[in-house]
Amino acid sequence: MYRALRRRLLTPAMSETKVSVRGFHEKTPEGTELLETVGRMFLTGYGYAAESRRPLDAEAQLEALPVRFRGFAYEGAAMGFAVRDGLPLGSRRSVAEFLTGRAGSHSYMVYVGVGWALARLPRFRWPAVTANVPDDLLRGLVLDGYGFHQAYFHPDKYVHGQYREPSFPWPADIGQAGIDEIIDQGIGRAMWFVGGADPDYVANLIDKFPKDRHSDLYSGAALAATYAGGVDERELKVFWDRAGEHRAFVAQASAFAATARSRAGLVVPHNELATRVLCGMSVADATDVSLRNQPDGPVGGDVPAYTVWRRRIAEEFRALGQC
Repeated sequence: MYRALRRRLLTPAMSETKVSVRGFHEKTPEGTELLETVGRMFLTGYGYAAESRRPLDAEAQLEALPVRFRGFAYEGAAMGFAVRDGLPLGSRRSVAEFLTGRAGSHSYMVYVGVGWALARLPRFRWPAVTANVPDDLLRGLVLDGYGFHQAYFHPDKYVHGQYREPSFPWPADIGQAGIDEIIDQGIGRAMWFVGGADPDYVANLIDKFPKDRHSDLYSGAALAATYAGGVDERELKVFWDRAGEHRAFVAQASAFAATARSRAGLVVPHNELATRVLCGMSVADATDVSLRNQPDGPVGGDVPAYTVWRRRIAEEFRALGQC
């Protein structure tokens, strides 16, 4: 009874995922259903985390979910466990324990889910959560998750108002410019949902932002286009054309999404379609580009290791003549 009550108290209502409730653009009924299903699967995973006695107890339920949407459920579960770590009576080790199991293959999504939790917790509780995300490379994804949350739940401010955080207290060893870039990638990823997976509509939203933000926003939207889908080949080509000079980072993000799917064993047909159009290659080859450019040690200076990784991938796509 206690765990069921905890789930009820901690889990947002499913109505929060309705496109009509969020006021997002609606392209087609099929596209709307897809994006709403992603949201439902995220909250389903969150609910499993809120209700489970221990983090690894949620695995069986998560693994039973459809392959196409399972990664979103792991992301939601990670948010749930991060929120539990951030509560005054939290365990402090829920995310770390979650990663010791099957969630280790979904680590990219787990770190993004932690970013969602930061957006819901008071900042003085953040250290209790971020202590569980020590990976110098992947912690950039926490910032991505934070940006996604803010744009998804506050689109008037972060999307239509092009708001940017004046300062961000974590991580302390990354300069504000580096933090802004990754948060913008998360905002761009959310814009794929805000724009109803309509490539022209999303591109129009991005093009209203200051030009120095376009590359990261197009990158984020491309990541969502590849991982979540919702478009056919013609629409992907429209997005590719609209990206223009930012295509190298569109390819980079598509490859990154392919890597996340591949590592978790969740590759589905729309992933292959997206990488063929946005990367000019298969999911397997795009994943190879991503992994061979991954930094294998600490990166000096105030540029995040995650940003170094993104830039290396983009440069390889340029060198390959794909952009």
